[in-house]
Amino acid sequence: MASSTWLISSFFKFSFPTRASQIHCQCNTNSNSSSRGIQRRWVEAFDQSLASPERFTVASYNILADRNASQHTDLYVNVPSRYINWNRRQKILSEELFEWNPDIICLQEVDMYVELSNILVKAGYAGSYKRRTGDTSDGCAMFWKADKFRLLDGESIQYKNIGLRDNVAQLLVFEIRFLSSKAQSLSEKWGNAPVILAGDFNSTPESGIYKFLSTSELNIKLYDRKQLSGQKRCRPAQVLGEKKETVGPFSSLDGLLDFWTDEEVKTATGDSECHLAVHPLKLNSSYATVNGSASTRGLNGEPLATSYHSKFLGTVDYLWYSEGIVPTRVLDTVSISDLLREGGLPCKKVGSDHLALLSEFSFSVAHNKSTDITAAAASPRVDIE
Repeated sequence: MASSTWLISSFFKFSFPTRASQIHCQCNTNSNSSSRGIQRRWVEAFDQSLASPERFTVASYNILADRNASQHTDLYVNVPSRYINWNRRQKILSEELFEWNPDIICLQEVDMYVELSNILVKAGYAGSYKRRTGDTSDGCAMFWKADKFRLLDGESIQYKNIGLRDNVAQLLVFEIRFLSSKAQSLSEKWGNAPVILAGDFNSTPESGIYKFLSTSELNIKLYDRKQLSGQKRCRPAQVLGEKKETVGPFSSLDGLLDFWTDEEVKTATGDSECHLAVHPLKLNSSYATVNGSASTRGLNGEPLATSYHSKFLGTVDYLWYSEGIVPTRVLDTVSISDLLREGGLPCKKVGSDHLALLSEFSFSVAHNKSTDITAAAASPRVDIE
């Protein structure tokens, strides 16, 4: 799959209705769930002492581009063909979104934007779309409720022709560094508006990329650039322990430098002599912040899986947020056993090979600055080796 990445950074200003604090999805479980086990429930943050009454919900969903589904049928050998059909998936995806009723929707792998836009505009959303470069047909789309938000500013970042087609780790580190810096500068432009980064980051919670996002820095000298995404050991058989692989440690830290050229180091950190990549945002993951059940979450609090097909079982999707807002609840994911019973995604009641992430946010009572929101949606795509 293509390595070029598009980012849409959009800025929203709240125009809250009178009863804004009561904007919630109305159910605790997904009443449209499959009887075979795909059932999702909202879980509340234990401590909401910093939350203000103003609440808004954000969804991030890699909806599986129709072209990608058609060209990579080997990923869906366990999925009935009717579940891959776009007309059916479009209906299921719309039903999912309408049931959850998010205020802001960040979609990735969108190649049927006009069709989706027609549906969502009729439901009261406004939207923006940016297609990726090259021979790809999909991109990022962002929708927001037109009666609750006013678009203040927007930018798109295009990455192309940089020779990173087969190197997901490099791609993500370089682009994420640029993305976070750009989001920070635009946040400052609008009075230090809180930032939400949503998307499929193609990186697991154990990866260097995750560490970079969650701690604001990464010593790239300690990582093989080809394994920064952490996806190498995420084939279903490996995850389930049916096929264990031993990955030996590097013989020395100096040996790690052989994996990075001076130009790659410069691109990653800004200086070929510096091995520390940094970004200016202080980010937290909404799902890692709001505790879920032991059956759906890993040791670090992230979902055990947000994507499942014949070559991958794991988590690559996140909803990151900065200072100024706090998550008050999230729509929990599902257990590995429930996913295995489906055989793969998409399935009867899930329209993609990813699960949507949804979080309700509130402005922090300690944040007395702008009530604008900086929302960024990223849509990276990489080959699965």
